[in-house]
Amino acid sequence: MTTPEPQCPFGHGGLTRQADLPTRPSAPVQPDPQGVYQVHGFQAAREVLRSEQVIQAGFGAEQVQSASIMRNKPVLYTEGQPHHEMRRDTARYFTPAAVATYQPMIAALADDLMGQLVRRGQANVDDLSLTMAVRVAAQVVGLTDSLLPGLDRRVTSFVEGERPSRDETAEAKPAGPLAHLQGLWNQRQLLAFYLLDVKPAIQARRRQPKDDLISHLIGQDYTDLEILTECLTYGTAGMVTTREFITVAAWHMLREPELRRAYVHGTEPERHAILHEILRAEPVVSMLYRRTQGDLTVAGQHIPGGSLVAMHIYDTNADPAVAGDHADQLCPARPLPRGVQAPVLAFGDGHHRCPGAFLAIKESDTFLRRLLVWNDLRLVTPPTVTFNEVVKGYELRGMRVALGPAAQPVAAS
Repeated sequence: MTTPEPQCPFGHGGLTRQADLPTRPSAPVQPDPQGVYQVHGFQAAREVLRSEQVIQAGFGAEQVQSASIMRNKPVLYTEGQPHHEMRRDTARYFTPAAVATYQPMIAALADDLMGQLVRRGQANVDDLSLTMAVRVAAQVVGLTDSLLPGLDRRVTSFVEGERPSRDETAEAKPAGPLAHLQGLWNQRQLLAFYLLDVKPAIQARRRQPKDDLISHLIGQDYTDLEILTECLTYGTAGMVTTREFITVAAWHMLREPELRRAYVHGTEPERHAILHEILRAEPVVSMLYRRTQGDLTVAGQHIPGGSLVAMHIYDTNADPAVAGDHADQLCPARPLPRGVQAPVLAFGDGHHRCPGAFLAIKESDTFLRRLLVWNDLRLVTPPTVTFNEVVKGYELRGMRVALGPAAQPVAAS
């Protein structure tokens, strides 16, 4: 007896995929004219990400790794035993038990944002999601003693400033928020971030440590510059990406009433399955980079040591060998091979897999259920989709929603 095809009643994903992104080639791994090995197959990408013969090469990693001014590199850029120790030491901030302690704050923040929407009648989801993502991440990191409002805008200034053109060499030289750290130090945005947000937090935690990342870094004798760099890393790698995911998930569900209904009335596991499936189809970071430290053979392709490897996450997540024959559709009950997580590689894999994956889904769910529960919530303006070279992912801006004059919450089951 054959297994029936999974039902996919929720339309198509791919709302954010840009027309100029390359289409999937026939080979899972192949070098381009610049000598960058392009990986499009899931199995090949996972093998690279889990290999001990590769190091981080995205988000300006190579510039940071060569910076002699810092004794302690950010966890995103460390490798080997120092990386494993840092991940073990900080894992407690992202466990389900830790997230449960943040939940009252997350829920209260979501309620406050919904109150703003109700009072105004209209709001941009991307603005609300930015506040949500930044404040939650700030709580975990310890950026809670800012001298002036505006932390969210100061964080986004590092990834929404310059926009390099996407020419044929862009993928061979991945950009990153820390690619020019020494130059950024002299710029107003970074100095404001340090003076208004990071330094006050450091001073407060030197007086009275708390259970957050900055307190931990102080305990490990990190310098102010090293703490600033770690905060900048979490700001761009965590706050910014969660903002985009919340927005794209809301966009999908406002376009698909049945998907929205299934989400609002679903149990928590059912809601998380929907969010994971949206993330699989709409990975916030579309490209991950690694540099080989030794020769590799992946999917029959020899990759020499010292090579740059670029993994196309849109393609790996839609690989028919993993996602089946309807990878362009949203199927929250999609059967996946054993050992493959629901978002596939949207959170990465291996020792650099995103440590905040559970927190990101939990806070997204808290916000989205409160947003989408309103009967008369409607999409006024769809977002403008652009591509951000810093995080190698989409940006959604101007997604405006409104509540009708008699809006009442749907009774959630």
